[in-house]
Amino acid sequence: MTKANLQQALQNRLSKGFLKNNVYVSKTSGSSGTPFIFAKDRFAHALSWAGFHDRYLWHGIDLNKSLQARFYGIPLDFYGNIQERLKDRISLRRRFPVFDLSEEKMQQFLKRFRNSNFNYINGYTSAVVLFAKFLSTKNLNLKEVCPSLELCIVTSEVLFEADKNLMQKVFGVPVVNEYGASEVGLIAFENKQNEWIVNAEDLFVEIVDKNNKPVPNGEEGRILITSLYNKAHPVIRYEIGDTGVLSEKSTAKKPILQKLLGRTSDFAKLSNGKIVPGLTFYYVTKSIIEDTGHIKEFVIKQNSPDAFKIDYVSTQDFSILQKKQILKAIASYVGKDLQVDFERKDQLQRSKSGKLKQFTSNL
Repeated sequence: MTKANLQQALQNRLSKGFLKNNVYVSKTSGSSGTPFIFAKDRFAHALSWAGFHDRYLWHGIDLNKSLQARFYGIPLDFYGNIQERLKDRISLRRRFPVFDLSEEKMQQFLKRFRNSNFNYINGYTSAVVLFAKFLSTKNLNLKEVCPSLELCIVTSEVLFEADKNLMQKVFGVPVVNEYGASEVGLIAFENKQNEWIVNAEDLFVEIVDKNNKPVPNGEEGRILITSLYNKAHPVIRYEIGDTGVLSEKSTAKKPILQKLLGRTSDFAKLSNGKIVPGLTFYYVTKSIIEDTGHIKEFVIKQNSPDAFKIDYVSTQDFSILQKKQILKAIASYVGKDLQVDFERKDQLQRSKSGKLKQFTSNL
């Protein structure tokens, strides 16, 4: 099953005996470019939340008691906004909208931490990383500012090791990785041993090759997900759009996600036929850019087979030397004779949900 298969009237997809008024109905964020409406029967929906509750308890976070600082987007229409804020109140969540991540807004975020007893942070990786970089420039430790803070959970976007180390340093608490999707719930969650444990209680997760055959553990492939309990809206061998690797230490009872390599659509196709994962560009440029301390965030876009553009937010322009270093690294890791343009911006454009897509191919 693909997302395109699900882009039809919901009533056509519901099992017999289920109607819109007796199931949970929601919509995906559309961060992959393919939004759709989905449904879960009430037991399956409750089971998904039980999974989150159980995983958070691994790190001492109780969803019924712990106060969350939520770095997410929020609907901007009146009714959607009110509904989401009401849900936040009931669920002990306090929203930090990520559509404006200026330094002035970061100061407001910091003030809220000073005046509140937050137990944990939960949010989009890029927004939380940006807040960590802000704190680093101020030489602040968030745990000292907000002593009740115990944990940081990041989701929806790739977490790089350097960013994780920075967050743990300036937050003063552990940082764990969450992988999920609204249509199927929690897919994997990091334990205290830094293992990304796949949810095998209510999902069946496969890593497959181009012929949809399972690959051996340790090999890369496309991720397929079967929801084992959603009777209202069956999701069977559903291609979520990501590629990943299961650890060789995995067992049927305890599958471990070794790597999450990004979406299957996040690949650059060069004119010579070479196909390169989009994250390759990000790793190459990030390793160089991080040395400066001035770069806040950036995204990479492919506009033609051999032409790319890097949009970035920084306190100053890239120097000629920096640009030469990036071009040299791209030539080594990606391909030679590629055109790369740079544009400094005040703020990067995020999706409607507030996520930041770090690589986009416009081909």
